[in-house]
Amino acid sequence: MKAGISANIFAVDALRRLGWEPAATLYQQSVTEEECTGNGTLSCLVRGYRAEAALITEPTNHDLVRANLGVIWFRISVRGHPVHVAEAGSGANAIEAAYAIIRQLRVLEAELNAEKAGSRHFADHPHPINLNVGKISGGDWASSVPAWCDLDLRISLFPGTEPADLAWRIEQALDRACHEHPFLSNNPAEVSYNGFFAKGYELPEGTPAEAALIAAHRAVFDAQLTSGPSTAYLDGRVFMLYDDCPALVYGPVSQNIHGFDEKVSLSSLRRVTKTVALFVADWCGLNRI
Repeated sequence: MKAGISANIFAVDALRRLGWEPAATLYQQSVTEEECTGNGTLSCLVRGYRAEAALITEPTNHDLVRANLGVIWFRISVRGHPVHVAEAGSGANAIEAAYAIIRQLRVLEAELNAEKAGSRHFADHPHPINLNVGKISGGDWASSVPAWCDLDLRISLFPGTEPADLAWRIEQALDRACHEHPFLSNNPAEVSYNGFFAKGYELPEGTPAEAALIAAHRAVFDAQLTSGPSTAYLDGRVFMLYDDCPALVYGPVSQNIHGFDEKVSLSSLRRVTKTVALFVADWCGLNRI
C-alpha cells in the first residue's frame, strides 16, 4: 500500500508542477489499522473528514473492486489436562484437541463456499471464502502434556451477511467439535472476537465517480476499465457502509502480497499515478496556482 500512497501524493505533485491545483477540497489520508480493524479510516470519518467520493489505490492489478468480502478475526482457547509425558494417556492434550476444532471449522468453510451461488459477485469465484489458521500457540515445555492452546483465525463472509450471523455459525461449529471430543465435551473451548468484525460491501455501478475513473483509465491505458470482486479486506467498506460514499478501490500491479519478495510494478505504478492525476483533475476541477 506504500505504492498506493506514493501514487496519491505524486499525482497531486504532478498537477502542481504543471501549475494546477484541485479546485475542490482534496483529502490525502494515510491511516493505521487497515490490516486488523479498519478503525483508522473510521476515525477519519468520526473526525468529520467527509467526501463525495473516495479513491483507494490498493494494488488491484488495474481493476476496480466491485465487491468485497467481510472479515471476522477470532481466537479459540482450548484447555487440556496436564500430566507428565510418562503418563500421557491419563492427560488431555490441548494442542491435539485443537486439531478436531480446525477440522470442524473446515466443514463450515466448505458450507460457506457452497453458498456462493447466492452471491451476485462471487458465484463464479472458485473458492471465495477462506478460513486461515493464522497463529497457534500452546503448551509450556516438551515434557508435559499441554494444558492450553490458543488458535488465532480469520474467516470471510459474503456481502449482505451480518458478522453476528457468521459468529453464531462459528460457535455452533465449535460446539459440535467439543461435543464429539472426550475431554472437550466436559471442558468446552471458548471463542472470542479480537479484531475485524466487518461486513462486506458492493459498489453500485454507474456512479459519477466511477465514470470519471473510467475516463481517466482509458486515457492512460487506452483500454476499458475492468472490475471484479476482491476476497481480501479493504477499507472501502468504511466509506460505503458508514458514509454512503462511493469508494473506488483501484491500483497498480503487485505480486506476493503478505509473502516473501512482496513487490509492485514501477511501470504500472507510474501509469496509475497518471490515472489518479487525471481523475483528480476531472472530479475536483483545477485552478491555476
